[in-house]
Amino acid sequence: MSAALVARSAFNRNVASALARRSLRPMALQARGAADHAYVPGGPIYRGSVNDPTPFPTPSKTHGSYHWAFERLLSAGLVPLTVAAFATSGTAYPILDGLLGVSLVMHSHIGFDSIVVDYLHPRKFPRIGPLATWTLRATTVAVLVGVYQFNTNDVGLTELIVKAWHA
Repeated sequence: MSAALVARSAFNRNVASALARRSLRPMALQARGAADHAYVPGGPIYRGSVNDPTPFPTPSKTHGSYHWAFERLLSAGLVPLTVAAFATSGTAYPILDGLLGVSLVMHSHIGFDSIVVDYLHPRKFPRIGPLATWTLRATTVAVLVGVYQFNTNDVGLTELIVKAWHA
């Protein structure tokens, strides 16, 4: 009879500890299946939570090395272009005047775009980031139209700077 009591108490103890462990598990873990989480030494990883890794964009040469090379080429090309535009008359060489205007606007756009990308990232500022990006794009297009109008219907960019310099 005593062997039956020992076996019954050991069985009850195992059942009671299993029930206690099950009731102490978090409710989220009870609701999810075994396929939704994987055991790691720090604890389970739940999909769709803050434990998910950050998705990285796919690498692209056009946004990486080609983009960097274009920025450097544009910046380095502005020096001789500016000297050539001021050494000659803007009215005699309108293509040079137009190249200078477009190059300055694109150089400014790239600089302001890097500021927007660095400080107003859409992941951190989901409304202001894209708004600032599209505002910069619209402003760049408006300035390009203005430079074109000024170079074709008025004295041109270099003539304006020469007249302002001598005034």
